[in-house]
Amino acid sequence: MPTTHASDFAELKAEIAAQIAAQLGFDPKSSPTQVSDIQAADVLGAKKTTLAVWRSTGRYNLPFVKVGRLVRYRVSDLAAFLARRTANHTGEVC
Repeated sequence: MPTTHASDFAELKAEIAAQIAAQLGFDPKSSPTQVSDIQAADVLGAKKTTLAVWRSTGRYNLPFVKVGRLVRYRVSDLAAFLARRTANHTGEVC
């Protein structure tokens, strides 16, 4: 059922967005819509320079907003990125 999968994904995304807000020290109910590249790197456990490489090479489908030199990431995009990359197993059979 596609709706079940879509609703599960939406719930996971909302849960992750709340976790991101809490991790960055914001109230999950009134968190910002965008965060800096430094904050995004902190959420992902990566370095700011790693995100710069991902942006320039397109290695991962992680949308960002850029105005001049200013780079921002939407919390909803970070949550969706983490939700897409959430796995229940590695595919190995025991």
